Amino acid sequence: MKTPNSRPVVLCMSGHDPSGGAGLQADIEALLAQGCHAAPTVTALTVQDTVNVSDFRVLDRDWVLAQARAVIADLPVAAVKLGMLGSVEMVDTVLEVMSQLPGVPLVCDPVLRAGGGGSLGRDDVGYAMRERLFAVSTIATPNLPEARILAELPDGSADACADKLLPFIEHLLITGGHGDEAEVHNRLYSRDGSRHTFTCARLPGSYHGSGCTLASTLAGRLALGEELVSAVRSALDYTWRTLRDAEQPGHGQYVPRRLPLDFGA
Repeated sequence: MKTPNSRPVVLCMSGHDPSGGAGLQADIEALLAQGCHAAPTVTALTVQDTVNVSDFRVLDRDWVLAQARAVIADLPVAAVKLGMLGSVEMVDTVLEVMSQLPGVPLVCDPVLRAGGGGSLGRDDVGYAMRERLFAVSTIATPNLPEARILAELPDGSADACADKLLPFIEHLLITGGHGDEAEVHNRLYSRDGSRHTFTCARLPGSYHGSGCTLASTLAGRLALGEELVSAVRSALDYTWRTLRDAEQPGHGQYVPRRLPLDFGA
């Protein structure tokens, strides 16, 4: 039985980033900041730093299933967050996991490229996510380049990509910031026709793990019972603050500061 102080559990199926900027470490930190408990299930190992990714290896399907099943059998999963999957087989693995979690919200961050541009899966992974995984997802959170890959519209606008993708998923958050505009426009589209635009000031520099931070925070807000539009707003606001306070520990991109300096003191 849950005690009054129990934190909502979020099952995170993501890749491991040895630089600590993205992937499961980003998920864990962002969820801690929301007052949630992260249950990390490793889907892939990567060779990457804050500059780019140079290699990756998707874990064996049975190992991933064993991790997820152990969590589900022991912990009351309140939401699921997906990050790097890396293969079509891993898409099928997630579908099997979600069949054991009926009604649990799923936030799909379609990680297809690293922040430095390196590939984190073949093009057929994006197709499999769109065709099969979106159907069991509550919301997907692609940035505009990822949305273009998923929609097969190389030069498509956010609106055009949403029109192509909404038949596959109920809610879609397409994040901006990849142009040179002074304000970043993040657009939430829903299949019922409702649309919300959230704007924020553009920050200088580029960031490693911003998408992971946003998606895991959104999963945490949903796990806490926050309504979707409000949860999106909360996640975007928190993510912007982590980017505003980001640091550059290596030779590449800035890493969001997801926890305060005195966290745990």
